[in-house]
Amino acid sequence: MWRKTKIAEILGISYPIIQAGMAGGPTTPQLVAAVSEAGGLGTLGAGYMTPEQIRSAVREIRKLTDRPFAVNLFVDEPPVVLEEQLAKANQQLDRFRKELGIELGTRPSKYAESYPDQLAAVIEEKVPVFSFTFGIPSQEQMKRLQENGIVTVGTATTVREAVQLEQVGVDLIVGQGSEAGGHRGTFLAPVEHSLVGTLALVPQIVDAVQIPVIAAGGIMDGRGVAAALALGAEGAQLGTAFLACPESGAHPAQKAALLNSTDESTVLTTAFSGRTARGIRNRMITEMESHRDTIAPYPVQNALTRDIRQAAARQNKTDYMSLWAGQASRLTTTKPAADLFADLVRETEEVLRKISQ
Repeated sequence: MWRKTKIAEILGISYPIIQAGMAGGPTTPQLVAAVSEAGGLGTLGAGYMTPEQIRSAVREIRKLTDRPFAVNLFVDEPPVVLEEQLAKANQQLDRFRKELGIELGTRPSKYAESYPDQLAAVIEEKVPVFSFTFGIPSQEQMKRLQENGIVTVGTATTVREAVQLEQVGVDLIVGQGSEAGGHRGTFLAPVEHSLVGTLALVPQIVDAVQIPVIAAGGIMDGRGVAAALALGAEGAQLGTAFLACPESGAHPAQKAALLNSTDESTVLTTAFSGRTARGIRNRMITEMESHRDTIAPYPVQNALTRDIRQAAARQNKTDYMSLWAGQASRLTTTKPAADLFADLVRETEEVLRKISQ
């Protein structure tokens, strides 16, 4: 059966379906545990968490399930912060702050959590699966992960990235197509050169590496899971599909925006974080398009816009929120995660049965 793929075997799960590690709050311990309990792999998006928050969330997940789960982090270098960039970015962002009635000229005390410290927490907690994006862990970090029996899953947006991930010894590769919501995982080339669609990307990665591949980007239901398997992937990763579940920590306004979205709603932007990401177009994205030269690099821009996004969330103003979503967002449902997962399994089997006749 399709569910008995190498990925299901390596991860110790019943079905090769993975809930993506979406950072910023959507992947609550309840969502992660619900997916894992249903037979898939739930993932905690911990990119913005402190080591203490990671430990706490991991322990909460373990109270809710004894099944395998993953923690996802951003592999990134400490930012170089230039005063000129800060002043330029804040000058532009202050007009949004004025409209929201919050303090102008924000200067964060820090721009990102320490990735080495976050990873140390993951290893100390002996998390079953570690997935990552934006880069590759160091040789020493990979060795520590392997010594602790932690399965590693890297993100590639091109064949070159996939080959490099295989060379450093990762266990599994997520092929992230350009349809995917949230941040692009690109790390070897400019993003504009790495916008390969899932349909084109996955079979090319499958042919180029020997380790199992997970398809991601635009997959929302069993049709997408079956398509991923047909492309040669041995599993599928879904993010947007789980955002409107009751267990998701996504803001209610974001859930509503997803349910009202169409195939034309999303766009790639650097406005919120300084790194290219796909989300539902809103006023801030549109207005920043003519001011791209004022956008600071990631993670500086992300830190500078945090107060804007948080104030917008408090005031339910989606015009200033980062409404991350993939291109198939109009297929979003509000079903509980367990019910959604059961539908994914049933639909996948129905599609595979039809095409095998």
